[in-house]
Amino acid sequence: MIALVTGASRGIGRAIAERLAADHAAKLLLVYRSREDEAEEARAACEAAGGEAAIHRADVSDAEAAAGAVAACIERFEGLDVLVNNAGVTADKLALMMDDDAWHRVLRTNLDGVFYTARAAAKHMLRKRRGRIINLSSISARRPNKGQVNYAASKGGVEAFTRALAVELAPKSITVNAVAPGIIETEMSQRIRDAADKELKKAIPMRRYGQVGDIAGVVSFLAGPDAGYVTGQTIGVDGGLGV
Repeated sequence: MIALVTGASRGIGRAIAERLAADHAAKLLLVYRSREDEAEEARAACEAAGGEAAIHRADVSDAEAAAGAVAACIERFEGLDVLVNNAGVTADKLALMMDDDAWHRVLRTNLDGVFYTARAAAKHMLRKRRGRIINLSSISARRPNKGQVNYAASKGGVEAFTRALAVELAPKSITVNAVAPGIIETEMSQRIRDAADKELKKAIPMRRYGQVGDIAGVVSFLAGPDAGYVTGQTIGVDGGLGV
């Protein structure tokens, strides 16, 4: 398996990359925007888990950079079987106080970046008549918190994009699915967990936060041979919060 994972230097992205290395002995291109030191640590962890990995710096909100990351993977490993669109940012603020930059910055990375990278990857997968595209959404697409109009809109767009692209690519044996994490113990969720820890855990039927491995396991399944007839789906991994 040859896989490209965006936002792979830490958190959920790194956990996904390591799981693909462990479960599938994957060859991985780990795409990151900054923090090269963390990307190198992720690369070493993937190789320790049984895979082969390289790092590539790119801002997927830029169409040329996103396409360049896909091209780099194909050149390095002579192919691309699995694309995991994990890169994402937040810029929370109440809608009436949100400036244009906060709106566009989140949409450019979280939604435009998914489109740019998937478009480039799908062109290669179409020629081979096989492939897996897995997009990271969020519980916020269905149950947003205050201040998340940009983030919720971006993730709702990811889910709609996933369904539409799945219909287009299914005849060529390319599956397109999304995974929607709930509240996972990551750096990105630290602020909201610190602000309302007891209330959040009370709202989650399982009464605990998720771990990055919970997301990685579902992505590994969608990337593997047992998910060949699963497409156009958004799988919630949220401890029951989305029920």
